[in-house]
This record gives sequence, C-alpha cells and structure tokens, in this order.
Amino acid sequence: MTEQHASGELTDTVARAVLDTAGVAFLRPGLAQLLRASGPLSRVRAGSPVVGRSPHSSGVRVRRLGGTGGWHIEVHVVLHRGHRAVDVTRSVRAAVTEALRGAADAPLRVSVTVTGLV
Repeated sequence: MTEQHASGELTDTVARAVLDTAGVAFLRPGLAQLLRASGPLSRVRAGSPVVGRSPHSSGVRVRRLGGTGGWHIEVHVVLHRGHRAVDVTRSVRAAVTEALRGAADAPLRVSVTVTGLV
C-alpha cells in the first residue's frame, strides 16, 4: 500500500469517527466545498467529491511525522451549540484514537481545533 493510499484511508476513517461523535455538527468545509456551494460553480458537477478525497474529509489532515514514522492527525470541526468544546474535543480525540487503533501502523498525534458553533 502506498503512503498516499494509506493516508487517504486514514483520512476517511478519521472523518467517519469524528462525524459519529456527539456534539460535532460537521467537519470544517474546505475551499473546494465552499466554492462548489457558491453560484455558477455549484452547477458544475454538484455533489461530486474532490478528486482523491471524501467530500466530508476536508476538515481532516493526515501526514507522516518525521523521524518517528508516526502520523499527525489534524481535525477541524464545527460544534453544535450547547456542547462544551473541551468535552467534545476530548471525545473526538478518543474516537479517532480508537478508530485508528488497528489501522495505523505507528504512533499517533491527534490535534482537534474547533472552528465554529452552529
């Protein structure tokens, strides 16, 4: 399995785990999703995923850590109002760690950033 393929699979696994966490409204949309949702661009292949990525994984970045061979997982989420950010971010970290327990072949470093509330 190539590193790019492994990174893509990890990204999709992380996205599913994050979206299943209580208090998470959605992953932060990426530039492609924002542009696709606006005006004339939304008519061109609306709903089609970004090439090589899940349409819901733009708020997740997965990259190799130098030296250790581990993975750095960055998650950017928007939360539902009424949920404490600290509780949700802890739950997201735990969900990601659990989801990748067997999938990741090296140590993990997970960071969670709350980018908004709805």
